[in-house]
Amino acid sequence: MKVSDILKVKGNTLFTVTPDASLHEAVDTMAEHDIGSLVVMEYGELVGMLTFREIIMTLHKNAGSVGTSSIRKVMDDHPITCTPETDVNEVRRMMLEHHVRYLPVLESRTLMGVISFYDVAKAVVEEQGFENRMLKAYIRDWPEEEQEQRETR
Repeated sequence: MKVSDILKVKGNTLFTVTPDASLHEAVDTMAEHDIGSLVVMEYGELVGMLTFREIIMTLHKNAGSVGTSSIRKVMDDHPITCTPETDVNEVRRMMLEHHVRYLPVLESRTLMGVISFYDVAKAVVEEQGFENRMLKAYIRDWPEEEQEQRETR
């Protein structure tokens, strides 16, 4: 399974923000849309990611306040990315190795979407469920004469 398969199921709703927007605006957007990350774009290019991790770290540093910080000051300005052709097993490895929950998906330099750890886990569970159903159907439809031959051996 490829990242493009996850994006097809997930849809193409994408929330972006500029690096000079306030962190307060970003928190409002994330809460309003129940999302855990925002892609930070500037002049049509990916320049960073803002996730709840960066927001929590800022809250911790500022005694519970986001203050007047801009996104640029707290965003991850070197996010790990993948392509639509990246295999899901590679994405799982990348997420675990780099301890990230959100990966921007780029094709060349064009942002195609963002996949989350949740999206990957859901896709893997669904794929395994499908394979499990196929195996059960195969076993259930086993030809009788092959079954008899195996039993007489």
